[in-house]
Amino acid sequence: MNRGTFATASSQPDFMTDDRLPTDVWVRAHLRRCHAEAVPATVVRRGERTGGSVILKLNQRAAGCRILTQSRDLDGRLAWLPALKGALVAEQEADDYIARAVARDPDLWVIEIEHRDGWHPFEGKQL
Repeated sequence: MNRGTFATASSQPDFMTDDRLPTDVWVRAHLRRCHAEAVPATVVRRGERTGGSVILKLNQRAAGCRILTQSRDLDGRLAWLPALKGALVAEQEADDYIARAVARDPDLWVIEIEHRDGWHPFEGKQL
C-alpha cells in the first residue's frame, strides 16, 4: 500500500489536494496486512485523523522493543527514523519514550506490532 498520490484537479475539494492518504486509512490498510500475515498489531493511540504522524513500536517479545518514527528522506519519500539509537529496549523504556513523544505532539498515532524479528508492513526505508 502506498501512502502515495491522488490525482489533483482544481475542482477537487481542499481535503483532496494533499498528495497523501489520510493517516487513518493508511494505518487501517497496514493493520489489515498484519492480520493477513497473522501478526498481532494494534492501534495503541489514535492521532489526528488526516495528517498525524506515526510511531511504530516493534515488540520483539523477549528481545525487547524497537521504536521507529515516521519521517521523510531528503527527496520527500517516506522513511523511518530509529529512536533510542535503534536499540532494542525494555518495553517500559519504549513506552516512556512514546509518552514523551505524544506529550510533544498530540497528533501522533502509535502502532504496536508483535513480531520476533521486528517485521512491519509499512513502506519506507529506515534512515
